[in-house]
Amino acid sequence: MRVLVVTAVPVERDAVTRAFGGTPEVLAVPGAELHRSGAFDVLAGGAGPAAAAAAAAFALAAAPHPYGLVISAGIGGGFAPAAPLGSLVVASDIVAADLGAETPDGFLPVTALGFGRDRFTPPPALVREVAAATGAATGPVLTVSTVTGTAARTAALLTAHPGALAEAMEGFGVAEAAERAGVPVLELRAISNTVGPRDRAAWRIGDALAALTEAFGKSAPVLEGWNRHDH
Repeated sequence: MRVLVVTAVPVERDAVTRAFGGTPEVLAVPGAELHRSGAFDVLAGGAGPAAAAAAAAFALAAAPHPYGLVISAGIGGGFAPAAPLGSLVVASDIVAADLGAETPDGFLPVTALGFGRDRFTPPPALVREVAAATGAATGPVLTVSTVTGTAARTAALLTAHPGALAEAMEGFGVAEAAERAGVPVLELRAISNTVGPRDRAAWRIGDALAALTEAFGKSAPVLEGWNRHDH
């Protein structure tokens, strides 16, 4: 099975491809380049849900052979204490946390406005298998367009999304593209910082990238061998 992995930036893409060893084959696709290692095609699609959706959609449409799985992967912020620095999270739900409307009574998700959707659910069996292979926690991962930087915003997100483990900026966009192509989606995040008051000096990006490489090394057999019709 061929797997498309969509990251935001080249350092994340390279962290994923390091897990497979050797030098990846570089292939051009509209607006980006794919780094192919065995069954995995990895691209850096850009930051934010719009760029991620566009990059994933182009790659899916341009593929000469259909993909069996799309993965949104990279580093992200973890909600303490459930997702500490350097840990891994596999999304049980991919949630658009800020897609909706502000009202005098608080935030309303797009679904409450009567249109659209605000979450995708990856295949539960695959989530369990990848979590078991990597030691990752499982829970909702929030997609945001603005990285959280205050305690008040952190509290508001956890109130609106109890049990959320992490936030990142691309998962929901990748999921939208995968859904339209009829391909299952997964989101895997390595935690580089704690969600809350912004403290760039406390981020551990190198540790998170190393954890991302290790995660794909451990989960590659599961991902390559997974067949959605068997679950």
